[in-house]
Amino acid sequence: MKYKQVQQIAKDTIKFIKQSIHPGMNLIEVREMCEQKMLELGADSFWYWDIGAFVFAGDETTVSVSGKQYTISDRIIGETDIITVDLSPQINNIWGDYARTIILEDGIVVESTDVKNAEWRNGLMMEDRLHKELLDFVKPQTTFEELYFHINEIIKNHGFINLDFMGNLGHSIAENKDDRVYIEKGNNHKLSEVSYFTFEPHISIPGSKYGYKKENIYYFENGKLIEL
Repeated sequence: MKYKQVQQIAKDTIKFIKQSIHPGMNLIEVREMCEQKMLELGADSFWYWDIGAFVFAGDETTVSVSGKQYTISDRIIGETDIITVDLSPQINNIWGDYARTIILEDGIVVESTDVKNAEWRNGLMMEDRLHKELLDFVKPQTTFEELYFHINEIIKNHGFINLDFMGNLGHSIAENKDDRVYIEKGNNHKLSEVSYFTFEPHISIPGSKYGYKKENIYYFENGKLIEL
């Protein structure tokens, strides 16, 4: 499956950068390493405004901006830091789309359950909870709008806010970025009407400097929603 192949490039690149990232690196270097790795793994280009890796750190992790306006900072990664990496590889107009928030504590990348900073740990665990809720809630007849309202209600009820600059939670996978449809209010199409869609809640708690993002691509197989 070509989509699975391209998405695997993104997943392998996140694994690579988790092993490579360290204090003292700047974000431009992280972006360049991610983009070079994706090309080495077989990507031929990057579908989202020709940017392969959107990288944010610290208080930049709450920033939500179109790729058209995105400029990467030369911020230096600290001993204890929070970094979000969002990847957009493609092969022959077949897209991958994958994002993770990465935590460093005392210079070492740690997984969500081991994060000492309670605010960061809770943010990562909330992302995991939202993706589990997606799998539990969505059926072939579920519409984009129904998912939008359901997930945003859960985000609000758990004391978080949706940071996305358009207010949506993901989009369909297309061959042209302008053809995407979104998990947003007013979209009454069924999720099962598209071959693949992303789920990428970008969340924070009110007044916080830090944001969290976890993005996967999902699809239906025999009526069941599955992560690509």
